[in-house]
Amino acid sequence: MELDAVDLALLRELQNDARQTNRDLAAKTGVSPSTSLERVRLLRDRGLITGYHAALNLEEAGRPVQALISVRIRPPARAVIEGFREWAQQLPEVIAMFVTSGAYDFLLHIAVADVNGVYAFVIDRLTERREVADVQTIMVYEHVQSRIIEPAVAPEPMRHARRYR
Repeated sequence: MELDAVDLALLRELQNDARQTNRDLAAKTGVSPSTSLERVRLLRDRGLITGYHAALNLEEAGRPVQALISVRIRPPARAVIEGFREWAQQLPEVIAMFVTSGAYDFLLHIAVADVNGVYAFVIDRLTERREVADVQTIMVYEHVQSRIIEPAVAPEPMRHARRYR
């Protein structure tokens, strides 16, 4: 997907504040409101912008304790993996989930009220599942998350590249 400086500026501004008016967005990016509106519509239509959401403060939401939990599934069959994924993504404690390779099949990011909530999640929820073969829990001291993600831009072609044979 080809993105120019205007697209990148629009994406940066929307990630910073998706609730701003189109007029404010246009002013901050140096384009007309009609250009801003059309560009944002195209970015949505092309699938780069997938939605808008409200970011919550986990502490204020009563879920200040976070943990990363690695889960190994056995047997490692597609149906078992997919079944666990569908089950886990419905759990209210899970705020992010990664399907991974290596020693573990999943990495669950949970947020709960207290350390007892982590224990209850692991013991009462995860280990009751027959397919869960192993669990490793890492407590999170601080979660630093990038607010703005820059799309990868294709590098400029090298003008005077040497060809090696």
